[in-house]
Amino acid sequence: MRRNVFLPFYLFSLLLFIASCGNKEKEYDATGVFEATEVTVAAEQSGTLMMFDVNEGDELALGKEVGLVDTTQIWLKIQQAKASRAVYQSQKPDMEKQLAATRQQLAKARQDQQRYRELVADGAAPSKMLDDATSQVAVLQKQLDAQISSLSNQLSTLNSQLSTVDVQVSQLMDQLQKCHITTPINGTVLEKYAERGEFVAVGKPLFKMADTQQMFIRAYVTSAQLKNIKLGQQAKVFADYGDGQKKEYDGTVSWISSRSEFTPKTIQTDDERADLVYALKVAIKRPTAGSSQGENDGNVKIGMYGEVTFSKE
Repeated sequence: MRRNVFLPFYLFSLLLFIASCGNKEKEYDATGVFEATEVTVAAEQSGTLMMFDVNEGDELALGKEVGLVDTTQIWLKIQQAKASRAVYQSQKPDMEKQLAATRQQLAKARQDQQRYRELVADGAAPSKMLDDATSQVAVLQKQLDAQISSLSNQLSTLNSQLSTVDVQVSQLMDQLQKCHITTPINGTVLEKYAERGEFVAVGKPLFKMADTQQMFIRAYVTSAQLKNIKLGQQAKVFADYGDGQKKEYDGTVSWISSRSEFTPKTIQTDDERADLVYALKVAIKRPTAGSSQGENDGNVKIGMYGEVTFSKE
């Protein structure tokens, strides 16, 4: 029987190749997925969307007005409140004018009292005339005090009503401002949930956007690795485009989880999923002068896989 002498050599070569592959060292310390800070913008007032200029993929600057909820009812309430304020303002008494007559009578009564006091002292007038003049001064003084108290209470009530109206106007102005839909961050629109002409209620999501210029990769490391990693540590981040295509970015460790978790299924092999790992974030750094590496240049996308190597410090 003829023996195939080539077969043992082939098996030996195959086993050697597999062994060499198994001993190959990883070129990275951790793997993960690229993420960005995402914000969902919701309606802060109920009404019809009179204007809504948002499209998925739009690059929007912080504070840009992109929509407007119908402001008609709020504007009418503001006008009504201002009219009420004008009415209360017109009812405020002019205390000086309303007290002028009583004060003049009181001054005249005091003059008479002083004259009768002198006459009685000289024996030229009976003491009853002085008593009557003194009584008249006391009556007019009480009338003046009562008028002052009444007018002060009336003025205080009207001032309170004016303050209440001012608060109502401020609240309505705040509601009016919230009808203007603006962007809370610089970023890219990821999803759009409403259309112009649609009625929206308070809290209804309108669109989602993310700060894609400040990307980071959420990676996972073991407890053995964690002891050599600290906040602010420099790292190299590699965006994986598939087919061996990668792009390198400078990064900095910006967050480390304080608790362990089981390795996400999308990150490691079946055997490694049972291990407890720690999540961390590595932010892509801003570019330095004359450097082509740095913050997202538009090539890194949310959900893209990547790799991280940490500097040895």
